Amino acid sequence: MIAKKEWIEQASAIRPYAYVPYSHFPVGACLIAKSGEIYTGVNIENASYGLTNCAERTAIFKAVSEGATEFVHLVIAGDTEEPIAPCGACRQVMAEFCSPDMPVTLVNKEHKIRETTVGALLPYAFSKKEL
Repeated sequence: MIAKKEWIEQASAIRPYAYVPYSHFPVGACLIAKSGEIYTGVNIENASYGLTNCAERTAIFKAVSEGATEFVHLVIAGDTEEPIAPCGACRQVMAEFCSPDMPVTLVNKEHKIRETTVGALLPYAFSKKEL
């Protein structure tokens, strides 16, 4: 699929904009809204490490802050040997804003991919049903 290839390129191409003076581990994300709009994000570190924001959350928060709330695909690209895996906090944020069956493409430095879904990444996600 040409679109997915372009999304992978965008997630990889944005990685140099990551602010990673501590880990030196840039990650890029490309989130596709139901409207077709594309939102990118990078990880942004902070000297107080707990305040660091991951690329996936940056893209999701950026999209939501601009009015998008329905998404169809997420690509995450990292400089890793195997396709990158999102952290637990990102998985929970994905579960908040994306359907469990939404595709997620994980990409390594050589564009090797692993296809999964939000639900597979976080089964039994905490949701508004538990509140």
